[in-house]
Amino acid sequence: MQNLSPKLAVAADAPAASVAGHPAWLRLKDAVEALRPFQAKDGSIDLAAVQRQSVDPLVETVLASVAELAPFFPQDAAYLEAVRADLRKWADTGYREPDFLDSLLAFQPDAHREDGLEHLVVFPMYTQNGNPDRNLEAVLLKVVWPEWIAELERTRFDNAGYLGIAFEDFTAGYDTNSAVLFPETVAVRQAPERFTWGGIFCDREAARFRAVSTSAVRQLGLEIPADAEGLLKDQARAQETFVLWDLVHDRTHSHGDLPFDPFMIKQRSPFWMYGLEELRCDLNTFKEAVKLEAEGYAQGRDVQYAILFDRMFRFPVSGDRVRNYDGMGGQLLFAYLHQHDALRWRDNRLTIDWSRVAEVTNGLCAEIEALYRAGIDRPKTAHWIAAYELVSRYLTPHPASTWAKGPEALPLDLADEKALKKALCDAVLPDEFPLSMFFEALSKKLSRVIADTKGITGADAQGVAA
Repeated sequence: MQNLSPKLAVAADAPAASVAGHPAWLRLKDAVEALRPFQAKDGSIDLAAVQRQSVDPLVETVLASVAELAPFFPQDAAYLEAVRADLRKWADTGYREPDFLDSLLAFQPDAHREDGLEHLVVFPMYTQNGNPDRNLEAVLLKVVWPEWIAELERTRFDNAGYLGIAFEDFTAGYDTNSAVLFPETVAVRQAPERFTWGGIFCDREAARFRAVSTSAVRQLGLEIPADAEGLLKDQARAQETFVLWDLVHDRTHSHGDLPFDPFMIKQRSPFWMYGLEELRCDLNTFKEAVKLEAEGYAQGRDVQYAILFDRMFRFPVSGDRVRNYDGMGGQLLFAYLHQHDALRWRDNRLTIDWSRVAEVTNGLCAEIEALYRAGIDRPKTAHWIAAYELVSRYLTPHPASTWAKGPEALPLDLADEKALKKALCDAVLPDEFPLSMFFEALSKKLSRVIADTKGITGADAQGVAA
C-alpha cells in the first residue's frame, strides 16, 4: 500500500465538515444543480435552445470552486487538474456530449486506501439505481478502510480495486437509491481497457439495512439474538460490516467455477441468471463469514446477519416487478430456508432456527455452485434451462409462464443463435416469479420505510434503533 506524505496525512485527518461546509463546495453544488436542467440525457447541452451566457458562468464557477478546494485533496491533484481541463474542453466543443476520459484515468482512489481519507469527485455520469442521465455530478466522500479490513484484504480476500466509501455531501444524482461510484458510469469517448477500481457507499447500505431490517423484525415479531440487535443499533458497526460483505462479494465474481463471463457484460441472458450470480456471490460471502466467525472474528457473525436480513426482508420487496433479479434472489433464499425448516411463519410470527440457519444457507450455496460446475459442460441454452429448474424447485413460476411448461414449449428449433437467445429471453415474463402471499403482505408493511431510505446517509440513520 502506498504511504501518504506528511502533508497528505494531515489532510486525511482534517474534519469532514471543513470541506462539506466550505463556501467553495456550496458554490460548486449550486452551479452543478443549475446546470442540470440544461443537460440532455447524454450530458450535452443544446446551445440552440439554451443561451450560452446562461451556461458559461456556471461552468466557470465549477472550475473556480474545484481549484479552490483542490488543496484539501493533495492525493488527487493530478485528477482535479484533469477535471478542470476536461471541463474546459467540454465548453470548447460547445457543450457537445462530454468526454472525461482523461480525468477518469487520472482518478486513482485505489492507490490511497486510507481510513478517513477524503475525495472530491466531479464527473458527468449516471448514478446506478439513481439518475439514468449523464448529468454533471459532484460528490464529497471519505474512505472507510479500518486496519482489520486492510489486513484481511492483504492476507485473505485480495481485491486491489475495491473501496469502501461514505458520503460527506453530494448533488442530486445521489439523492436517490444509488450506493455506488463506478467508473463505467462516466461519460467518456471510449471505455478504458479495464476499470481498476470501484466504490460502494457503505454508509448508505448500512443505514438502509438498519432501517428496513429494524422495521421488518418488529412487523414480523421476529426474536433475534442480542448481537444482531446490537448490529441494528450501531451505524458504525454496520458500515464496517458492509465493507467486509462487499469486499468478499465483489471478488467472488471472478472466483469459482464460472461457465460464463461472471459479470455477463454485453450478454443477453434471462434475468434469473443475473439473480443466481449475485446470490452466489452473497452466499459465498456468507460461507466465508461463517469461517471468520469460527476463527474469532465477530464481524463474521455480523456479515451473516446482514446478508440474511437484507436479502430476505429488503431485496424481495424493493424495486419494481420487471425482471427484478435481486428480488428473485431474496425470495429464493427465504423459500429455501423455509422449505428446509430453518425458518417458519406460524401464528403471524416469523421464527428462525439460529442453530441451523448457517448450515441450510450453505446448502443453497452448494446447489448453485453445483449448477455452475456442471454448466461448464453444457451449451448455454441447456444451462439456462437447468438454472430455471433450480429456481422453480423453490419458487412458483407465474401460471402463464412459457418457461414453466418445459423445454418442449420453448422455441428451441431456431437455428440462428442470436435469434434463439432473443426468443428465449422474450419468452420470459416481466414477473416470471411473482411474490408469494407472505411477501405481498410484507411489501405493504415495508413500502413506506423503504421509500423513506431514498437518499439516506449514515448521518441520517443515527436515530435508527432496533
